[in-house]
Amino acid sequence: MTIEVPHVPIDPTSAANLANRGLRFDVVAAEPEAVEAFQYAVARGFLDSRESADEKQLRYDRSLERRNSAVRDESNADPLIPIATISSWISDLTVPGGRSIPAWSITSVSVAPTHRRRGIARDLLGAELRTAASLGVPVAILTVSEATIYGRFGFAPSAMSADWTIDTTRAKWTGPTPGGRVHLVSSEAVRDGSGRDIVEAARLLTPGQVEYDGHLFERQFGLPGKPEFDAYRVARYDDEAGVPQGFVIYKNVRLSDTWTVEVQNLVAATDDAYSALWRYLFELDLVRKVTANLRPIVEPFQWQIQDARGARKTGERDHLWTRILDVKAALEARSFGAAGTFVLDITDDLGFAEGSWLLDAGTGTVQKVDAVPVGAHHLAMSANELAAIYLGGTSITTLVRAGRIRELSDGAAAAADASFRSPVTPWLSIWF
Repeated sequence: MTIEVPHVPIDPTSAANLANRGLRFDVVAAEPEAVEAFQYAVARGFLDSRESADEKQLRYDRSLERRNSAVRDESNADPLIPIATISSWISDLTVPGGRSIPAWSITSVSVAPTHRRRGIARDLLGAELRTAASLGVPVAILTVSEATIYGRFGFAPSAMSADWTIDTTRAKWTGPTPGGRVHLVSSEAVRDGSGRDIVEAARLLTPGQVEYDGHLFERQFGLPGKPEFDAYRVARYDDEAGVPQGFVIYKNVRLSDTWTVEVQNLVAATDDAYSALWRYLFELDLVRKVTANLRPIVEPFQWQIQDARGARKTGERDHLWTRILDVKAALEARSFGAAGTFVLDITDDLGFAEGSWLLDAGTGTVQKVDAVPVGAHHLAMSANELAAIYLGGTSITTLVRAGRIRELSDGAAAAADASFRSPVTPWLSIWF
């Protein structure tokens, strides 16, 4: 999907709503002064410190690829600084079956504390969803700092994450020994070399991963001027043919008289790369603990070590939130694990996904219907629940038991679980 997102006009409905309250809503010009004011407002909203010159330049470069939108109050003490911000672009989202779908990615949602509780966020999010739908983008996605905001806009968590702590004195490796080789390399060797190809190959293996480059890719290796930049270490796995298939970014931290390895990111395009890199980390000399945040809630390494209790999962939580805008396009983009015919009655306060939708999971086709065909499984849910089950990581039966989905024909939930469930647990490895 080729759309010049930075040049897409602002949504007129939200612009008019905000203008009626004396506020101006527009797209931020790709000029240094305007972008710096936008970045300042975002940093303020997320309680971040002022950025270094290097960070400002990186964010300016990134701004040329995104649509930064801002709300300004001309009566403010400093009218150049936005009182609300939001940023968006289109990226490919991996869905079950190793396929991709264009997704309207949203970030930098902030409202100044002086202007809270005035419905400004509602206009920001409404503007983004209407814009995405008008451009034919079938899904919207975001990662959130506050989990109570986005449900009212039809979003729901569709990929979870967890933090892991591994006691390496107990996690003796019992998994396979890959035939390739682990190399210690410079950050630049991966960042400017094979890293992007590895990330893209790995992305297609896991629902919930998104295509990313530029600042989102480069920041994994540390930012110039930041203390961690020189502390990061990088190991790369090359397969038996010498082809790079994975890498891990980590740093060593000394706590008292022991060392801990903190994993920043581990990306593997093959099972061999995954095994080799985790084994490398678990067997580092002097290291007694390995920590890894923002990881999947299911890790194969649990079954590759002698004492599974040596790997402890904590902090399981929502991470990627999804919003379905075009039911037909979204469902037809993914594969299904079992054949079956389903009618999904969807309610949507914003109207995008509203209707009764007939899904033939065998052929992967979807159409809007007025009646339930004989023999079709029948379920009712809101747009939120549709978003939650979309990537195949949320049990439909669980949502029925929770009263979030209604089972309108016997056995519909179990049949839908068999069709919708992804064999690979959905996961997103980055924040955006």
